[in-house]
Amino acid sequence: MRRFITVIAAFLCIGAAAQQNVGFRQGNLKSPVVNEDNTVTFTVNAPAASKVEVFGDWAVGHGYGLMEKNSDGLWTFTTPVLPSEMYTYRVIIDGVIGLDPLNPFTCRDVGTVFSIFYVNGGCADYYQVHDVPHGSLTQEWYHSDALGDVDRRLSVYTPADYGKSRKRYPVLYLLHGSGGDENAWVELGRTVRIMDNLIAEGKIEPMIVVMPNGNAVKQAAPGETSENLSYLPVMTNQLKGYKTGSYEESFDEIVKYIDSHYRTIRKKEKRAVAGLSMGGFHSLFIALNHPEKFSYVGLLSAGLNTAFLDMTKPAYKDMEAKLKNFQKEGYDLFWIACGKDDFLYQNNLDFMKTCDNIGFEYTYHESERGHIWANWRQYLLLFTPMLFR
Repeated sequence: MRRFITVIAAFLCIGAAAQQNVGFRQGNLKSPVVNEDNTVTFTVNAPAASKVEVFGDWAVGHGYGLMEKNSDGLWTFTTPVLPSEMYTYRVIIDGVIGLDPLNPFTCRDVGTVFSIFYVNGGCADYYQVHDVPHGSLTQEWYHSDALGDVDRRLSVYTPADYGKSRKRYPVLYLLHGSGGDENAWVELGRTVRIMDNLIAEGKIEPMIVVMPNGNAVKQAAPGETSENLSYLPVMTNQLKGYKTGSYEESFDEIVKYIDSHYRTIRKKEKRAVAGLSMGGFHSLFIALNHPEKFSYVGLLSAGLNTAFLDMTKPAYKDMEAKLKNFQKEGYDLFWIACGKDDFLYQNNLDFMKTCDNIGFEYTYHESERGHIWANWRQYLLLFTPMLFR
């Protein structure tokens, strides 16, 4: 009995030691607080600091706030009224940038981790969990012969009734941008929640959404490959295989895998491909090289700057001829969206001029602001209701 008690005591000591690395909430302090008027108040407990700032992705004040210190050593800052969205931010304490110590909710964008919050009363309502039927997210591996004879990972959303019927579904292939991976549209794009909520309201057709890894030389997201933690997040243009055409040429492997493993409607009228930034570039040339497979195309702040690319690559060459052929084959929607402050805005305007010159039909949506997830989430809210009708 004495030995048994000793063993228990040892485990208790180990447990107590393990808890020493766990932070606990600081009393009743809370940050951020979304106020009734949709201003947001941040609080940082840093009595020894000489300067504390907050920096986020809201538009007013360029997302910057200089916090004020009170007599209790608490620093606070309240934003102007913010429109409904999901916002990311970090705090800067005496020049050291980090997360909000009082906010446990975070997300990763490329290699940076941000604190997050929602301002309700608009589009952000669709990014959150509600009491509606929930679909499923599966992350699985498919084999690619074209990209190195390896297994590659993708994320697949299936609607709530997928497992309750034998019906077949249309498919949206949703592609991430440079620095992203198969997790980007799930975590930053809030795609699963958006789909659940839009389907529940009857605003979109129930559909399968496939979110593959678009980095041709990487099998999966950082931390999910055999490289484990030695593969750090990086912008895709720093990797081999960036916009060489290999990903676009290999994409049919993904379509065939999804068609053989899921109950899809295997017709071009029931397939869409869309992507943001690099993923928009991929979407364009995937569609143009496979006009028999896609009837809906979405270019979301598409990375159409071709100045430093070899446009003689088989996947990219003769773009105008491929556009004409795509139109000849027939399609239901070619949707282009971009923000007026986006660094790719002019590239998208130039592409539309090319389309205009050859009589290629498209629909254009112009928004405010720049190359940010707030736009891409909102584009998804606009694009998906137009699909498969």
